[in-house]
Amino acid sequence: MDDPVAASAEAVRRRVAAVWRIESARIVATLARYVGDVGLAEDLAQEAVVDALRQWPRDGVPASPGAWLTAVAKRKAIDGWRRRERLDERYAAMAHDLDTRTDPNAPPWDPDTIDDDVLRLVFISCHPVLARDAQVALTLRVVGGLSTEEIARAFLVPTATVQQRIVRAKKTLSAAHVPFEVPAREELPDRLASVFGVLYLIFNEGYAASAGDEWMRPELSLEALRLARSLSRLVPREPEVHGLVALFEFQASRFGARTTEDGEPVLLPDQDRTRWDRTLIARGTAALARQDALGRGRGYYGLQAGIAECHATAARAADTDWERIVLLYEALGRLAPSPVIDLNRAVAVSMSEGPATALRIVDELVASGRLSGYHLLPSVRGELLDRLGRAAEAREELQMAARLTRNERERAVLLRKADALT
Repeated sequence: MDDPVAASAEAVRRRVAAVWRIESARIVATLARYVGDVGLAEDLAQEAVVDALRQWPRDGVPASPGAWLTAVAKRKAIDGWRRRERLDERYAAMAHDLDTRTDPNAPPWDPDTIDDDVLRLVFISCHPVLARDAQVALTLRVVGGLSTEEIARAFLVPTATVQQRIVRAKKTLSAAHVPFEVPAREELPDRLASVFGVLYLIFNEGYAASAGDEWMRPELSLEALRLARSLSRLVPREPEVHGLVALFEFQASRFGARTTEDGEPVLLPDQDRTRWDRTLIARGTAALARQDALGRGRGYYGLQAGIAECHATAARAADTDWERIVLLYEALGRLAPSPVIDLNRAVAVSMSEGPATALRIVDELVASGRLSGYHLLPSVRGELLDRLGRAAEAREELQMAARLTRNERERAVLLRKADALT
């Protein structure tokens, strides 16, 4: 950039964006604890960011950017209360906190510890009074620090739609008088299950995009992984959080091998396993060990992580322990019955016992109608029919799967397979 002033402004903009990405959850959480309203907290934090973009190019980046943003946002809250002539105990407490702080650049939290504020923010973002799409948008916005535009891009929806979801979510939380607090111990499992479900949805949307012309959106999955890791530090005694982290680590380890340089999908048996990220696999194994060490058994995510571990630790596709995978799918099906799990079990059965046995499972699913319209059902059936030498039927199934999928990359792969059958 030729203009040094413009170059400096651009550098500061990137710095502000980086600070926001890393510290926004704590900033908003700290503010929400003071003002008692997550929507107001985020608005105040955003106003502080605007001030930073204006002042930092002129005054320089402060020693503790997060502390600066938090302090500015707090002052804005106080100014607002002053304007409304509603000086209450909150104002007094905040004013005292700001006035007595000896080092204005000192962070408002201990950076080496994780307090409950972020955890409260996670539970607020995934509160059951919100619809699932609102939970996802709010989690990525206030906990993940993604911009509205980034969320819209990730889910292939207009920016205005995401803005509306977030605004509506904040209004719903305010109208419902949702307290900014960690749920009571007896409520924790159910509320955590909702949080895990939101992160699982976010990860899966990145792992296999439900629509669009990209097969994956790794940045979305990696954001879910980052949030899950943070959550595991917040609730380390909850076994399933470690199972969730392990699952994400194992799945993310294959990202580098799941597509060609042109973005074409590379299926699991064809992937170059030397490109799998061994560090993530080791982290997944360690997370599973943490879950097992708690001695309460593996749950929904831990069992899935066990399946992913079987793939991640096989040196070659031929070395995959398919019998163990079948057992894990059977356990998963008993724990959380689902036709999708049955379909995945059929794939594992086809590898351990042969396609004929697996086809009977798939045909039962077809007859039940429980996966009607789900493109992977004819896709799997087509693969099994192909292995049984029933090429014409296999081609029809793969063509049907291609018509049903909303992902352009996946549609191209299915049509190539169908065309290759004679």
